[in-house]
Amino acid sequence: MFTKILIANRGEIACRVIKTARRMGIQTVAVYSDADRDALHVEMADEAVHIGAAPAADSYLQIEKIVAACKQTGAQAVHPGYGFLSEREAFAQALKDNGIVFIGPNPGAIAAMGDKIESKKAAAAAKVSTVPGYLGVIENPEHAVTIADEIGYPVMIKASAGGGGKGMRIAHSAGEVAEGFARAKSEAASSFGDDRVFVEKFIVDPRHVEIQVLGDKHGNVIYLGERECSIQRRNQKVVEEAPSPLLDEATRRKMGEQAVALAKAVNYDSAGTVEFVAGQDKSFYFLEMNTRLQVEHPVTEMVTGVDLVEQMIRVAYGEKLAIGQEDVKLNGWAVESRVYAEDPTRNFLPSTGRLVTYRPPSEGPDGEAVVRNDTGVFEGGEISIYYDPMIAKLVTHAPTREAAVKAQARALDAFAIDGIRHNIPFVSALMQHPRWIAGNLSTGFIAEEFPEGFALPEPKGEIALRMAAIAIACDHKLNQRKRHVSAQMEGWRTVEFERTRVVTLGKTSFEGQVTEQGDMLTIRIGERSIAVSTGWRPGEPVWQGTLDGVKVAAQVRAILNGVALGHAGAYADARVFTPREAELAALMPEKVAADTGKFLLCPMPGLVKAVSVKVGQEVKAGEALCMVEAMKMENVLRAERDVTIAKILAKEGDSLAVDAVIMEFA
Repeated sequence: MFTKILIANRGEIACRVIKTARRMGIQTVAVYSDADRDALHVEMADEAVHIGAAPAADSYLQIEKIVAACKQTGAQAVHPGYGFLSEREAFAQALKDNGIVFIGPNPGAIAAMGDKIESKKAAAAAKVSTVPGYLGVIENPEHAVTIADEIGYPVMIKASAGGGGKGMRIAHSAGEVAEGFARAKSEAASSFGDDRVFVEKFIVDPRHVEIQVLGDKHGNVIYLGERECSIQRRNQKVVEEAPSPLLDEATRRKMGEQAVALAKAVNYDSAGTVEFVAGQDKSFYFLEMNTRLQVEHPVTEMVTGVDLVEQMIRVAYGEKLAIGQEDVKLNGWAVESRVYAEDPTRNFLPSTGRLVTYRPPSEGPDGEAVVRNDTGVFEGGEISIYYDPMIAKLVTHAPTREAAVKAQARALDAFAIDGIRHNIPFVSALMQHPRWIAGNLSTGFIAEEFPEGFALPEPKGEIALRMAAIAIACDHKLNQRKRHVSAQMEGWRTVEFERTRVVTLGKTSFEGQVTEQGDMLTIRIGERSIAVSTGWRPGEPVWQGTLDGVKVAAQVRAILNGVALGHAGAYADARVFTPREAELAALMPEKVAADTGKFLLCPMPGLVKAVSVKVGQEVKAGEALCMVEAMKMENVLRAERDVTIAKILAKEGDSLAVDAVIMEFA
């Protein structure tokens, strides 16, 4: 077996590979850019080599620097992770030419499958069902419009070398095709160094289902079940699960056998994923093949018990697969949430900054479930503007889908992050969504269920009752602490705090009475008595305990006269008063937010790529005002109504903070 491997990547996937290599007794070499000098993967590896400036094009995409790092450290093989150089044929070939093993498929398979245009041709030749489209390279917007008109709308414009939602646009008209073509080419060039795009028919109400394949260098290929990845926004996956609620055993076998046939046709010899777009009627069409490890591979590992990184390393070394198709058994259900540095209340725009608090839930058994957290960050670390905004991948595995979803919801409630905006409120709310719980999914789920964007849900019903009980329990714990403040005047009796508490949760109020019985509290709210037990201490960002014997977690942040709570996807400031305090608080005036309607504010930290208007120009609603780039995504900011431009305060090339004023309207 290899004694030393280099990981040509960063973040959580680099850390993930290091963990398996360490378990196998293999030494690891990390590479890092200026921005990642203090990154977690650098600390975890046995050795680390600096390879360039912060932009990926100057570091993680530099093939010569990776090869030089291998020679410098004596690394015998390279694991590319995902993204960056993972699907670049030239990288695999360069390693081969220098006597270094690529822990991935052979260059020929990458060429055949890694290029989306060529992969569709190969799939068609292998008689795999494919989506109607134009498989040639498209040179200009006019050509793209002509093709789209022939195929029929809607269409998908895709980067040939793309992945991770980059360089992809859905177009419903000729105008959208022209603009989407330009954006897709630009994003493809900056993300992958390849600006080729193609056009295909967009299947309405589709589901995204993919098959994990695994091959060796001896002609053996197996499939390890499927993953459902239909919960997406901007064509980027947010939540994945295995198996899929859609498939039955017959469809799973048919899809798996097609994936294996395609892999064998190109002599595939590593872990890879064949992606399909599936109709609600279980029909399916080949979408693309990712010739690398997928971001969402943990859900497959949890339900099959197969460590895909270990298998990739063993196959690259030349070993035969130790398991056959008959050995692959799907055990239970796994759900994964991608935790991103982005603000779901601002249309999921990226967020950057320091992780002031980073406390993931405990990994390991949680009742009948198991929790796993793959991450590449640490408390005090920085979320950079240069790379993908992923913070972690939270995975839960349980005997049933219902149990896995409930465990995921609990784990999200126990995941504390401060310092940057993040999408935990969104995925927490999604875990409570009836349509998600029913498994009635499509890639349009987020757009359909949140057409006006995402707003933090207010607590209702049972969730509101639980949150009120938690707020009262927190207040009671604070009162207990006050009883033991040192240097109190002697000779005075202990202060007795009122047992009745009034809790305001948004626009709803609850009145509760507290009774102590040892370490257990009984909180009576209306006709309901709730037994509360907790070891929570003031200052901890997560409240964990039981309500009527059921394990519960909630986000807790101190505010005046109470706590800000987040639980089960609902969020509210919980103010806790005595009855008299509640009467007085109701008389206090409300603070009204300032009117920012006359300004265009930068919605996220980013770089101004273009300003599309001039001072004095009259702009119609929907017209582009400027473009801001953040985390490799180009975001066009448009006028929300008809306006006249009064002032322009930012220019191309400016680096802006969130809420910086870009321009002012008359």
